Amino acid sequence: MENQEQGKQSFSSRLTQNEVEDRIILFSYAVVAEFFEFQEDRMFYMDVMDSLGKEWTFVGSFYTNQEVGNYVSINLLQFFTEKGLKPNDEVIFTKRPQGEDEWTWKKFK
Repeated sequence: MENQEQGKQSFSSRLTQNEVEDRIILFSYAVVAEFFEFQEDRMFYMDVMDSLGKEWTFVGSFYTNQEVGNYVSINLLQFFTEKGLKPNDEVIFTKRPQGEDEWTWKKFK
């Protein structure tokens, strides 16, 4: 998972076998903190456009675990199925502009 530079406009992860089987992707909150305000046990929606221009809406949730700390789970059920994603594939989320130099936290490509 990358997002080590301050002000970075993207975050990514290589999929694990468990993520592929469960059709979700997990991020340590530290990786996505610049993009989301942590709200334990809350859900949020992400408007996403894939590399082919198709629009998707993903549902994410915030969780706390004593062993791993705060993390974010993003449900990609239909996306996984349609794209045929497999372990070690990389999923990259990049912020996209909403208007003139305006960025919104939930619009990604």
